[in-house]
Amino acid sequence: MGAFFLQRINDHMQYLRKITATLEGRGDFRGGDHHSCKLGQWIDSSGPREATEVGPHAATLFEGIRTPHEQFHAASGRALALQAAGRPAETAREVTDMHRLSSTLVDLLLQLDGIASAKGRP
Repeated sequence: MGAFFLQRINDHMQYLRKITATLEGRGDFRGGDHHSCKLGQWIDSSGPREATEVGPHAATLFEGIRTPHEQFHAASGRALALQAAGRPAETAREVTDMHRLSSTLVDLLLQLDGIASAKGRP
């Protein structure tokens, strides 16, 4: 199970890399809403069950992922739109927020991995 939480981090980081590449002029990824990415699909499907299987603390941590994940997608969408509108200062603020939210998500997923690992789940 723990390796599965690490896979969710990888999914998120791949999405972040694509957004960052576009913002740096090295790509054309436009992103999507918080339901369409791999992490969002997991959150909307098997994520709650898998977290609950690890234990009540993991289930609580899992619920804490939903809001920053949605906010991350909103910030990345705003960053892309502001960049397209030629508003670099506002783009930079959204990028900062996007990275702050990304760090929150990764931290929560690492905590889930830690709980799963402590319980001896692979």
